Amino acid sequence: MRTIATDAAPKAIGPYSQAIAIDRLVFTAGQVALDPKSGELVGRTTAEQTEQVFANLKAVLSAAGTALAKVVKTTVYLVDMADFPQMNEVYAKHFGAHKPARSTVQAAGLPKGARVEIDVIALTQ
Repeated sequence: MRTIATDAAPKAIGPYSQAIAIDRLVFTAGQVALDPKSGELVGRTTAEQTEQVFANLKAVLSAAGTALAKVVKTTVYLVDMADFPQMNEVYAKHFGAHKPARSTVQAAGLPKGARVEIDVIALTQ
């Protein structure tokens, strides 16, 4: 088991790792729209926050030696399911023709008042 950590993504705000790699899999922690340098929430709309979430996910996956193209499963947490179309548009842009399995759930609340959080499972090779 290998712990993944990068300064290009927000530091963990609790007792967890940005990601863990084991065998050929990488499991990321949920990413919210935090700026890696300031730790502050980026964006007001769900679409703006989803863009930052993907920037953070890309950084963590890169540190693990993989990329969005190798993602096999995602879990999306939304504070309000009415925000699904905004999140989905940004999500589709980042994954393109690649369509990993996905679950989307409504959460009662997310860290730092975020509107969206996403975690992924990816292959390393």
